[in-house]
Amino acid sequence: MANYDVIIIGAGPGGYVCAIRCAQLGLKTAVVEGRETLGGTCLNVGCIPSKALLHASHMLHEAEHNFAKMGLKGKSPSVDWKQMLAYKDDVIGQNTKGIEFLFKKNKVDWLKGWGSIPEAGKVKVGDEVHEAKNIIVASGSVPSSLPGVEVDEKIVVTSTGALELGKVPKSMVVIGAGVIGLEMGSVYARLGTDVTVVEYLDAITPGMDAEVQKTFQRILKKQGLKFVMGAAVQSVETLKTKAKVNYKLRKNDKEETVDADIVLLATGRKPYTDGLGLADLGVEMTDRGQIKTDDHWQTNVKGIYAIGDAIAGPMLAHKAEDEGMACAEVLAGKHGHVNYGVIPGVIYTHPEVANVGETEETLKEAGRAYKVGKFSFMGNGRAKAVFAGDGFVKILADKETDRILGAHIIGPGAGDLIHEVCVAMEFGASAQDLALTCHAHPTYSEAVREAALACGDGAIHA
Repeated sequence: MANYDVIIIGAGPGGYVCAIRCAQLGLKTAVVEGRETLGGTCLNVGCIPSKALLHASHMLHEAEHNFAKMGLKGKSPSVDWKQMLAYKDDVIGQNTKGIEFLFKKNKVDWLKGWGSIPEAGKVKVGDEVHEAKNIIVASGSVPSSLPGVEVDEKIVVTSTGALELGKVPKSMVVIGAGVIGLEMGSVYARLGTDVTVVEYLDAITPGMDAEVQKTFQRILKKQGLKFVMGAAVQSVETLKTKAKVNYKLRKNDKEETVDADIVLLATGRKPYTDGLGLADLGVEMTDRGQIKTDDHWQTNVKGIYAIGDAIAGPMLAHKAEDEGMACAEVLAGKHGHVNYGVIPGVIYTHPEVANVGETEETLKEAGRAYKVGKFSFMGNGRAKAVFAGDGFVKILADKETDRILGAHIIGPGAGDLIHEVCVAMEFGASAQDLALTCHAHPTYSEAVREAALACGDGAIHA
């Protein structure tokens, strides 16, 4: 048993970043984690491994479709699935070991095991009870379930099972057209799987800019993904080697069935707080099962805080990291702050899709006068040179003040390009500020400048 200034439950992006910042600020810090490795869902069975498979499968796509155009002749590579999974596991290992190193470097203690909070100021791990002035819950999230769909992680899988299938399936049904479903659907479509996405709503990627949704779906269809929209999944029947997905079309209640070797349930995620003992402590929860916190990430129980997927807001690793750093600052007597209006979102398909701030739909709903600056990647020399002319940059600015209110990018490197807009928004910049900033040529980022120019007198290359 030991005494700490802070004990953090969970070593995902929120927890481990919070721990490192706490230690840097002079607090004696420990992290409780029951997995064999640090990094939580993100590093072990989420963001990092999925990006490895997205990268590998994109390389295959390039070899099959674009190498010959560039004069790179030869037989297309064959897929060694076991080796691809080994590469993915190696990427995971490098990252999780990196966090172990950072813990040692910053003198953060790893309390191995699953934690619970018997009372404020105490954390139980196994048979040991540790004391802490402050406790931060960073327990993350788990895949959401769906009535009538039983996950076995063999035929009916979540994102976790989809990252370690025994072989590349001939066919796959993805339930849910959100980020996870489309990323994993893309991986397998590139590897030759016949992928059908079944979505309850009438548009993919709920909450995104409507123009991006339409363009993105059209591009994914061109890549071979099939879509059944406005369909409510009723049940999944698993047979010995395949599954039947039964769904009902919302427009006419017509019942349909689609067969697949693998079914990926990708209907979102929900907070994971099981076994922590929060109910016994009287910690208030929202009606969506999230831990309720105030502006300083403190729960209604003094000394117990919560961050990341376990609380309200977008379930994004970088949002959890921001909250982790801010919460650490608060505990160290400083001013911790998260600007929730400038949290980017990225989908790592090809092309990438990225967004920040308001959409046209949210601005219309708020009755705010705005202007749109848009530029197509077909007008970008670098994008055309690498067969990446699909997509566009769209910047939304206040009609009167020209202040940037949001941006939406679908195209090459969108996940990186979005950040110059994020920085601009943090400084309260206008579209003109961005338009007057010299951008190197030839780069993808010129498309962002052109979209900013389009908010004023007009883009040059459009």
